[in-house]
Amino acid sequence: MKIGAVMFFTMESMQPGPLGQALEARGFESLWVPEHTHIPSSLSSAYPASGGLVRAYYELMDPFLALNTAANATTRLRVGTGIALVIQRDPIVTAKMVSTIDQLSGGRFLFGVGNGWNREEVENHGTAFESRHKLARERIEAMKAIWTADEPEYHGEFVDFDRMKQWPKPFQKPHPPIIVGGAFPYAARRAVRYGDGWIPRDDWLDRDGIEILDKFRAMAREAGRDPAGLPITTFRVPPDLDRLKRYRELGIDRVVFSLPAEKEDKLLPILDQWADLQVRLGA
Repeated sequence: MKIGAVMFFTMESMQPGPLGQALEARGFESLWVPEHTHIPSSLSSAYPASGGLVRAYYELMDPFLALNTAANATTRLRVGTGIALVIQRDPIVTAKMVSTIDQLSGGRFLFGVGNGWNREEVENHGTAFESRHKLARERIEAMKAIWTADEPEYHGEFVDFDRMKQWPKPFQKPHPPIIVGGAFPYAARRAVRYGDGWIPRDDWLDRDGIEILDKFRAMAREAGRDPAGLPITTFRVPPDLDRLKRYRELGIDRVVFSLPAEKEDKLLPILDQWADLQVRLGA
């Protein structure tokens, strides 16, 4: 079972290069960065997780630039969006960004995607909140075409372009893994339909129970997908050795722990705690 960290990078936090090096030196597999372009001041949408919004949500750096900096400072660490809001991104531009960072990192990019909970933020980008799931699917399908065809074209309800040429193609073939974030059953269905993995938050185990894994794998088989090709990454996992062992027993592929948007003096002890857990886990 692989272990990674997710971090909200701000001007006041530890920066991507040094944090990437610290993670790699301790043997961690990956670094993930969330995405919010902004937080509307008139926000009324309910935050879906515990703890509530903090300043880092609207001080957050662009994930692709932060991750490219971390990749440039490391040699083995994988870098991933955790998650990118494709409903707020032009698919042609995003396809080039993904393939570029994948090339520059030597194939270390993980494309975590999600469809967003913040109605006001989404609608500020000209996206209708109610149809965002279909828009996301079309944009991902269109990006797959761009990554894999010499002269891709795509014709959907929301995304429509004739034959084009775009390089570079991704380093990873056919493209970096698309790992779909969100809860069961809806995000799990999206992962089965167009993803290469699924990212639920840690609370799925207590809320839904372990039977959700059988349901997800049955869902994959019913769609003609091999469940082994849809590994599960669990986000925001607490530093609990028994829980980590339980996840490993359940066949979870990767766990990701959260780091606060703080400087080195606050973060390095957390990394050392997790490095000790990693040793004790035998990961």
